[in-house]
Amino acid sequence: MSDNKNEAFENAVKVMMTHVGEDPKREGLLDTPARVRKSFEFIYGGYKENPDDILKKALFTSSNDEMVLVKDIEFYSTCEHHLLPIIGRVHVAYIPDGKVVGLSKIPRVVNVFARRMQIQEQLTEQIADAIMNAITPKGVAVVIQARHMCMEMRGVEKINSTTTSSALRGLFKKDEKTRSEFFSLINSPTGSRY
Repeated sequence: MSDNKNEAFENAVKVMMTHVGEDPKREGLLDTPARVRKSFEFIYGGYKENPDDILKKALFTSSNDEMVLVKDIEFYSTCEHHLLPIIGRVHVAYIPDGKVVGLSKIPRVVNVFARRMQIQEQLTEQIADAIMNAITPKGVAVVIQARHMCMEMRGVEKINSTTTSSALRGLFKKDEKTRSEFFSLINSPTGSRY
């Protein structure tokens, strides 16, 4: 980011601090605008990444045609309406069709989309579509369970409410047995077999 853009961002943070009743010249806040800028650069780093590139660089030929599930991927995102945190877990499954992807790439794709201003419903769709387009599997399923600080910290103030969203593609949408297996696996307790 250029020095002019950095300065403009940091000045905007000072305006926000002043707006809520703080003094940006107070000792404890002198470095806050720069810290917030660096924090935003990390939190919104997903805009600089291409999920297609991540997935296609780690595709491997495989005869496996059974479900691959990566469960309980923790994520943090930001509500695009209030710029407050969304905190949750993502479960991603796909059924290979001649290709599998390196397992670490699925959480990386989750991060690409989570590190943008979001609504949960769109985040769910984006993850499913990126995997479906890059890997071309027989099906993809994504479920997100999350808490929204815009509901907990303000507005209705409903603490610990959870929102669940899903996106089903291919066999997961068409085949009841495949869909049931997926939901059964994501709802089973973890850790007991290891």
